[in-house]
Amino acid sequence: MVTMTKKEKATFIMSTLDDLYPETPIPLDHSDPFTLLIAVLLSAQCTDLRVNLVTPALFQLASTPGKMAQQSIDDIQHIIRPCGLSPAKSKNIHRLSEMLMEFHNGIVPESFEALEALPGVGHKTASVVMSQAFGVPAFPVDTHIHRLMYRWGLTTGKNVVQTERDAKRLFPREKWNALHLQIIFYGREYSPARGLKLERDILLLRCGRPAEIRKWTAP
Repeated sequence: MVTMTKKEKATFIMSTLDDLYPETPIPLDHSDPFTLLIAVLLSAQCTDLRVNLVTPALFQLASTPGKMAQQSIDDIQHIIRPCGLSPAKSKNIHRLSEMLMEFHNGIVPESFEALEALPGVGHKTASVVMSQAFGVPAFPVDTHIHRLMYRWGLTTGKNVVQTERDAKRLFPREKWNALHLQIIFYGREYSPARGLKLERDILLLRCGRPAEIRKWTAP
């Protein structure tokens, strides 16, 4: 097998993913930046599918910061319980809604710094909102992206901060917003954490670390 440089791998990965996923629909159902922000917050340690089952009832209760801030934490928690971590998430949703009213005129700010100052909103959540709500180039790193970047030998796997740094260095800025979704879609469909079928994972076969390929090669 011919050894590819990281840049060659990146080019092949982008081309393959463009062929597989020419469209990149946002997985979390939402209608505006606020409902996206809430959905992303809920998705921590929860599947997008489950979040999409929960948010209709939540947004029927309140779909704006002003209305959400008027709800009781208990009412919010009752609805979002299936998403897990509901005590903390309900408090964060309530408080961030109050803060949006107090400091941002009820509007989700288009700023990494302002978003990350909201309770429950870390860098990954802010990156998703900046990318998917406002179209600002960002590269949110979730478990799929972290796993695949390591499998492909494009990062050390040390932590998500390093993975994001390596992704931004290797891939063109104008590709980030679509590419991070394409990698997630690919990870779910062809390169899962468990039960991977090597013959279906073309990117692992062509770009993978030798140790990762051996790991999934049938004896």
